[in-house]
Amino acid sequence: MALAETFTEIVESLPDDWTDLELDLRIFDERRYVEASTLLVTCNAQPYSKREWHWRLLVAHRFGHAASVPAVHAALRLLDDTGLDGELAVRETRTGRVEVKQMWGRPESVREEFRKLRAQ
Repeated sequence: MALAETFTEIVESLPDDWTDLELDLRIFDERRYVEASTLLVTCNAQPYSKREWHWRLLVAHRFGHAASVPAVHAALRLLDDTGLDGELAVRETRTGRVEVKQMWGRPESVREEFRKLRAQ
């Protein structure tokens, strides 16, 4: 199965309140590592050194300091389009977190509404 399709299946299997996803990526043809790295730069893939997995992909759902789902999907689609085969492994997911926002001076009703909207 293609990497982009696998990624889509992983994302669709997560609950709606997921916030962070960590994936490991390995390509089967290690001679094309540099080519794959240039395609993965758009999703800020973190390279491993001297490990059996090649990159760590950090994905954010609605907020956070990670690549968005469309950015990761597009990068994996580029790998698929160039004929690079590989595999993905889910390492960690986080759910139920709410974005932290500066709310000093705001009434509690505004704070609650913000938490409610961001948790959906």
